[in-house]
Amino acid sequence: MKNIKKIKLYILLSCFLINILYVSPSYSLSSRENLFNNALNLSSSGDFNLALKQWNNYLEIFPDDAAALSNRGNVKLVIGDPEGAINDQDKAIDLDPDEVDPYINRGIAEESLGMWLQAKNDYLYVISKDNDNFSALYNFANVEGSLSDWESARNLFSKASESNPGFAMARSSMALADYQLGNMEECEKELKKLIRRYPTFADARAALTALEWSKGISGEAESNWITVTELDSRYADEEWLTKVRRWPQKPTKDLMKFIALK
Repeated sequence: MKNIKKIKLYILLSCFLINILYVSPSYSLSSRENLFNNALNLSSSGDFNLALKQWNNYLEIFPDDAAALSNRGNVKLVIGDPEGAINDQDKAIDLDPDEVDPYINRGIAEESLGMWLQAKNDYLYVISKDNDNFSALYNFANVEGSLSDWESARNLFSKASESNPGFAMARSSMALADYQLGNMEECEKELKKLIRRYPTFADARAALTALEWSKGISGEAESNWITVTELDSRYADEEWLTKVRRWPQKPTKDLMKFIALK
């Protein structure tokens, strides 16, 4: 009889443990890393809807992971939820206020909503912690350009390119700021240097198309434009050029005039 009771007790205890494991699963460090990396890989590969589901699943289990919150915020921004992105970045900052990436990510989401002052403050905070943070410098420059302060934007693009010499878009943006400011010789020199180093860099070729056409060098402009259209057709879209890529007004108008005459 005693043996039977022991067996029953063992069965009951086993069932209890199974229920505990089902309600509160125990994850090893490697399992947690695998869940995180799976969500991160989906984000990197551009499968954003599935990535969002994976981040949601991960954060249900580990709600205080600042890095996961920041990454989910980035995905939310890409799929068109900037308010949700800002909310996730806010939570990430509350959990880990010394990590600068969520400030940059929040700034980018704020920019998408035209919250220029808030974005500027986030980038300034990052720069106060790290003077050479090229991402903050570059995004701050974009804000200044959106506020039509192209002198400040030009200086910030220059600093971003100095902090990361391989950051071709910062150098191209600096040249475009020079274009807007009337520094045409400096602009042309920088664009040609970029094209020599990066022959398939559409942004620099599109800018050089506009500059050459404005100078009456139509043959070279045509040649560069043919390459641009093969590389990235978005440069023919004025709305994309001004609202997404955020070119200055002068090179944009010159390029649109060139296209209209074709």
